[in-house]
Amino acid sequence: MEAAATPDVIGETETNGCDGEDGGGIPIVSSSRWSSCASLGKASVSNVLGLSNPSSPTMASKCDQSPKSSKLSSGGGGPRYKLIVEGDIQLCRLNHTRTIVSKIMNSKYLRRWETHHLVLGQFAISSVTPQGFMETPIPYSGIEDVNVISRWDAGHHYCIRITLSDGSLLLQACNSYLRDEWLHSVQWKRHVFRYERLLKNTRRPEVLIKEIKNMVDLSLKTPIQDESIYQFPLDLVSSLLQENVDAIGQGAHEQIIVALAPLLENNHPTQEICDFFSKHCKNSPRSQIVIELFTPVVHRILKHNMDRGIQMGARGPDPARQGDFGKYPRMRTFIFEYLQALSSQNDGIQVVQSFVKSTHGSFSTCPHPRVLPNLVAVCLAAVHNYYENRRSFGFLRNDSSLDINEFDNRLLTCLAILTTISEFEDWRVPLAHLLQSIPFPDEALPHDVFLQKLKPTIRNIGDDKRCDVHLAVLGIREGKEGWFDLYCPGAIASDDDNQLYCVMLKRLIGCCCRRKKFLVNNFKMIGPWQLLALRENEAAMDVLCAVLEYEVCDNSDLKMQIITTLQSTSQGKAMYAALCERQIQLRELQQKGGPRKLTLPSKSTDADVAKMLSSGSFGNLECLSLAFTQVTSACAKDLIKLPSLRYLNLWSTQFGDAGLQELSEHLHKLQVLNLCETPVTDKGLCCLSSLKNLRKLNLNSTHLSALTFEGLKEKLPALQECDVRYTDAW
Repeated sequence: MEAAATPDVIGETETNGCDGEDGGGIPIVSSSRWSSCASLGKASVSNVLGLSNPSSPTMASKCDQSPKSSKLSSGGGGPRYKLIVEGDIQLCRLNHTRTIVSKIMNSKYLRRWETHHLVLGQFAISSVTPQGFMETPIPYSGIEDVNVISRWDAGHHYCIRITLSDGSLLLQACNSYLRDEWLHSVQWKRHVFRYERLLKNTRRPEVLIKEIKNMVDLSLKTPIQDESIYQFPLDLVSSLLQENVDAIGQGAHEQIIVALAPLLENNHPTQEICDFFSKHCKNSPRSQIVIELFTPVVHRILKHNMDRGIQMGARGPDPARQGDFGKYPRMRTFIFEYLQALSSQNDGIQVVQSFVKSTHGSFSTCPHPRVLPNLVAVCLAAVHNYYENRRSFGFLRNDSSLDINEFDNRLLTCLAILTTISEFEDWRVPLAHLLQSIPFPDEALPHDVFLQKLKPTIRNIGDDKRCDVHLAVLGIREGKEGWFDLYCPGAIASDDDNQLYCVMLKRLIGCCCRRKKFLVNNFKMIGPWQLLALRENEAAMDVLCAVLEYEVCDNSDLKMQIITTLQSTSQGKAMYAALCERQIQLRELQQKGGPRKLTLPSKSTDADVAKMLSSGSFGNLECLSLAFTQVTSACAKDLIKLPSLRYLNLWSTQFGDAGLQELSEHLHKLQVLNLCETPVTDKGLCCLSSLKNLRKLNLNSTHLSALTFEGLKEKLPALQECDVRYTDAW
């Protein structure tokens, strides 16, 4: 195929596509320098971490050598292009460039165009159909120049010229954008080939650093937008570090880090670079590079690491199987070494805590949901590693005489991070669930330093007002010990004052654990409860009153002992008197008499139910309908006082799991239960298995799963009818 026209001269009025190139074809970039060293800036990073000392002049000079790029975009606001790897294009091969013959050969009567599917490979440009002009591949090493032909004929053909030693190769695109896309793609591939060959054969550190800076400059300046553009320098430097890491001195270390910093603003470091950074954190923890350059990198990893939740092992969360950290453990190691380097600053642990707070942000809710699981994953892995090393060093399991040296500071750093995390309300919920299974090695539990420093974290969780938080101090499943058991009197983590245990006990018994099942499961603690009550602990007194109220204890002598204990203090005496008053009212409520059936109006509330049941005797009440009322789980404490109740209708109410759990512990005579269109879930429905007399059950339009339904059918032998329409079990 021929072009419509041809210029008189080709090559004399061309504009070079790589202005400012040296003899080797690599652009000499004179970009503006960045003074912030990272997106946060030196001053803001120091302020965020609570460091008062400004960056040293030496560090500032090093940072000024790195190109500025807050978004890693190419210079200017021009168009962006995709990286072409292969594609169809027309081409023409011209020989004898820079001679008079070229004028003749380029005439429209002699020029011949071929269509090829070109592949921009690692070492050469080749065609899928190796024939004609592309019979042999064109190696990048043989390309002298690549540029745009700016002056052409009236046909407005869009061509680029690849200058070779024996001629030229013209590539013709259908528009200027596609032409420029091919131009920059070929240039990039050529530069990649050159840098791979150059850097892998360089042994002098100063030359290596210079070429790394040039390569980073090129990546930042190219208008091509592709992940490989920024990843290639990181991968190449990684392979160089893997081969020559011992030959690189400390000064070269810092210069390489400064050169790579702009690329790491929007890209994760490779595993080899993580090792390189970790080594720098260990060898020079007080270096300003740690503060100024690593902080944005660590921020980005924590915010964008694709952690898909902490994976569960046989004993709970497994720190070796956590999202991307499971695939890239050296990245996790780098983050901890960075945190450890922060702890070696003048303000020590306070700097680490300031960093954790900066990752959360100033809002009440952290906008980055991945930060918390990533931080916890780093801490759990570091704690496990600490005790593995502790075993290797031959430390005793509970040698409290050991000084808190640099080795132990690694443990203190982890625990300080967990404490800081627990201070944020929005982080406390997921943190409580992650720590509920006690995901720490066995050696940690009898270690005094570990238990003492972990106390603030457990206290913040155990004293939280939200049920889904403070319930996490209990075992993750029945029969499994939790933090509440570890810190109870006489347990492995208990101390003389038992303050933490009392805090957890007060919150649990005053909220969702004032239930017979909880008291029965923990009745082994009746002795310590009495001792704490004698010492005027309010939570212990409240527990003893609950033991009497729910008739947990059958032993009459023990009952008298509990009553005597309560009457030993003025506060206990008042609490026991209030209990006796409630018992009198309960007996009046349960006296024989009153209606057998009762239906409350549609707008009745929990307060209305309580007022109704306190107005007389309901010992004969067998059928109670609260359908379409506004009652919630809070009315369960009044419903459990009805000894003869056999039919309960809660259709279209807000009665939830907490109320259902309480009903299942007391209303064992219940035969018919209607929970249609209530917000109950599997968590509460599982408790229905204790109601062995249930004959009819309506779970229509609830959050019932098929697995829970199968379990209920097995555990409820009297069940004759169960409506599960519009559920997952339907």
